[in-house]
Amino acid sequence: MATPADKPQVVVFFLLLITIFLCFYPGKSSHFGPENDEFWLDEDDNEVDIVQTRRVSSKQCDFTSGKWVYDSSYPLYDSNCPYLSTAVSCQKNGRPDSDYQKWKWKPNACSIPRFDALKFLAKMRRKRIMLVGDSIMRNQWESLVCLVQGVVPTGRKKVSYNGISMSFHALDFETSIEFSWAPLLVELKKGPQNKRILHLDLIEENARYWRGVDILVFDSAHWWTHSDKWSSWDFYMEGQSLIKSMNPMIAYQKGLTTWAKWIDLNLDPRKTRVIFRSMSPRENGWKCYKQKTPLAFFSHQHVPEQLIVLKEVLRRMRFPVYLQDITAMSALRRDGHPSVYRRALDQAQKQHPGDFSSDCSHWCLPGVPDIWNEMLSALL
Repeated sequence: MATPADKPQVVVFFLLLITIFLCFYPGKSSHFGPENDEFWLDEDDNEVDIVQTRRVSSKQCDFTSGKWVYDSSYPLYDSNCPYLSTAVSCQKNGRPDSDYQKWKWKPNACSIPRFDALKFLAKMRRKRIMLVGDSIMRNQWESLVCLVQGVVPTGRKKVSYNGISMSFHALDFETSIEFSWAPLLVELKKGPQNKRILHLDLIEENARYWRGVDILVFDSAHWWTHSDKWSSWDFYMEGQSLIKSMNPMIAYQKGLTTWAKWIDLNLDPRKTRVIFRSMSPRENGWKCYKQKTPLAFFSHQHVPEQLIVLKEVLRRMRFPVYLQDITAMSALRRDGHPSVYRRALDQAQKQHPGDFSSDCSHWCLPGVPDIWNEMLSALL
């Protein structure tokens, strides 16, 4: 039997037992447990999540506001890169100036890290990154492949083709950099009497290529705004309704909404990262011909209607898609387009360049899309 002198020791002993019991009791917790597994992200995943969900962070860089600065250490690869198509090989096609290759984008409050091919491939080890969209996205894919291919030994790289997709493989890294042709994202099909029908609510024919990809980068804008003369379809279709004409921005919004619903329903943000690159600006006619330096600024800022539509669609999505806005910064680079140097010109043809069309939509490589890819690498 405990004496009065022992009672304080007994009380302390029982308090200690209760404390130990509460520490190890498997009760419910608002912070831990299987139901909250999604919070257990490593640091890299969490940082990317902050970028993708558009939350404000002091660590993140606002890439959209800045200026072009001349840097003699550019370009980041040789214009003889074997993966460049003829239409963007401006030096081979006879363009006499080359300073357009030596400009980099400097954001006002930070800087974009110089592209490091080995670091990029290490981040992409055993991953697939796919760029999806139109010929401007193919332009960006060629840039990205040229940025990395120089550090991959001959015989340890190859390009393969699968339907509407093409892939560059860095074999030692088990990495593929892919391009998938889908300029409208939704499906364009042949109908009765060979009429071309744009199905605003169908997408699976294109989207089946996107499954299982770790990083998806999309663009879609140019084909939606082609004039009637260059339009790629004869009719729109939504459900069972065949429609001859529609406001192109309404059609664009409907097509993007179909894409957004597919992303929301089919992809897991813990497994796949999605980036939507805003529209690449283009000039009408010959405004890019003989341009040799970037514009310093705009007298007034113009926001394309397509960008307004895109932002609204992304805002309504559940899936965290990051908008890579390159529109305004690229609009300053009239000097970066191929113009008449989209094809090889002989000496006689160079005397009469006005006989050829001027391409003020695509980009000479090396050039502006290299900077988009430096931004992309920083985001990843």
